[in-house]
Amino acid sequence: MHETVPAPVVPDAESVKPLHVRSIPPLDRRRRPRSNGGGDRPQWLIAWGPIVLLGLLLVLLYDHIAVKLVTDWATLPDFSHGFLIPFFALFLLWDKRQELRSTPIIPTWSGIWLVALGLFELLLGVLGADLFVQRTSFVVLIAGLIWTLLGNAMLGRLKFVLFVLLLAIPLPTILFNQITFPLQLRASEFAADILPHLGVPVLQEGNIIQLPAMPLEVAEACSGIRSLMSLFTVAVMYGYLFERTTWRRVVLALSSVPIAVTANVARIVGTGLCVQYWDPDKALGFFHEFQGWLMFLVSLVCLYLVDLAMRVLVPERRRTA
Repeated sequence: MHETVPAPVVPDAESVKPLHVRSIPPLDRRRRPRSNGGGDRPQWLIAWGPIVLLGLLLVLLYDHIAVKLVTDWATLPDFSHGFLIPFFALFLLWDKRQELRSTPIIPTWSGIWLVALGLFELLLGVLGADLFVQRTSFVVLIAGLIWTLLGNAMLGRLKFVLFVLLLAIPLPTILFNQITFPLQLRASEFAADILPHLGVPVLQEGNIIQLPAMPLEVAEACSGIRSLMSLFTVAVMYGYLFERTTWRRVVLALSSVPIAVTANVARIVGTGLCVQYWDPDKALGFFHEFQGWLMFLVSLVCLYLVDLAMRVLVPERRRTA
């Protein structure tokens, strides 16, 4: 007796449901930051708790250093431009906000040595009572934290902001004196060479110019370091705001040095003429201070003329689509 085996049932083509296979994206694609729907810009997932804690630690480390720095800005006329630096740094962050948002955050241990260097520099400055070392350690530490927590690409985006922060730090006394005294001598020599051509006989002895009416001393305040530091800072800001190429910005910043020195020599010559042909008391009083402001304005005009000359002599090439 044979057993009957049922024939296999073959389903109709219409009753067969297609099998959906879910494709798995590659590993590198899955690790990319999520998009917020506005193009390819990555979405930042920020843990605010550790950031707030890190900010509090920085405040505890640098609160007394920051207070002394602001006091120096208020009491030292040579570095009064420091009040502009924090606002300009915040403007840079706001102006670069699109670039910063599009920069991927890739934490790395490669920058931990820079964090250690900043902390060591802070310790060295506190033990040695060196304000300059303490203040520059803040910039080094911030650079190390950006490199470690946000990545090398983010550090590259913020390197100009870190450079701007350095402009707010007064120079150490040793370096300041090494710059100021040669400026005093050079300004005295140039003024002593110019005044005889204007009918004023002079005798130079170091930084003292002997005039027929009275001796004229070129003090530290008249060395030109004040206008030099301020004009250099203004040149850096001007170059960022109105120039696009790096070499033009560098030329503007470097041109502030001869412009400031020349303006200071003109100020000393003008003071000597006023002493000789007008009133010494008035020449060394309000008129002397007014001359300083006037020469600074003239320096700004000269800075603009340098920028205008670069645009005329070396015009920028327009990008073709």
